[in-house]
Amino acid sequence: MSFGDPNNPYGQQQGQGQQPGYGYPQQAPQGVPPQQGYGYPAAPPISPYGGGGYPGVAMEMPGGVKAARVMLWISAAFNVIGGLAVIGMSFAIDSELEKSGASSADVDAFADLGQGILIGLGIFSLIFAAFGMVLAAKFRSGGNGVRIGTIVYSSISVLFSLFSLPLGIVGLALAVLCIVFVAKSDGSAWFNRNKQQY
Repeated sequence: MSFGDPNNPYGQQQGQGQQPGYGYPQQAPQGVPPQQGYGYPAAPPISPYGGGGYPGVAMEMPGGVKAARVMLWISAAFNVIGGLAVIGMSFAIDSELEKSGASSADVDAFADLGQGILIGLGIFSLIFAAFGMVLAAKFRSGGNGVRIGTIVYSSISVLFSLFSLPLGIVGLALAVLCIVFVAKSDGSAWFNRNKQQY
């Protein structure tokens, strides 16, 4: 009885030692982590914006978050322009009152108080603009605190824009869109991405 050609790799071989466990999965040597599925390691979770969930691979900033950052820069620039305009206006009003020849002490005191209030508002606007610029600069590396700070900053911008309508309509639209883009799920995933890496 013949079992086939001894040179045929598919035929049954007699008298020659077969490899142990041929055709069956073997255990990994000691010190090697167990493999899953056809000898490949388990894939890490896939993140929604590139990077594949691998530590050290940078995600790409979503388009909505990029747009929110640009809107934050524009809003901060408007606050700088507005703050400088209010401070300049306070000095212009003071010089106009001096030219008008108002000599009453009450008028002078009221003018000084008005100028002080306008300068204070201008300085507040400049500080507020600086806060917005810091937030916009931290979008790439910042965590959830930057996201919350941006929502608070934009909410305050909405409030001030409502008081300055119709001139504040652009600032109002920018602030509302900034809140929407940062509060969306892809914005949340972007600012919480450091917690997802292991």
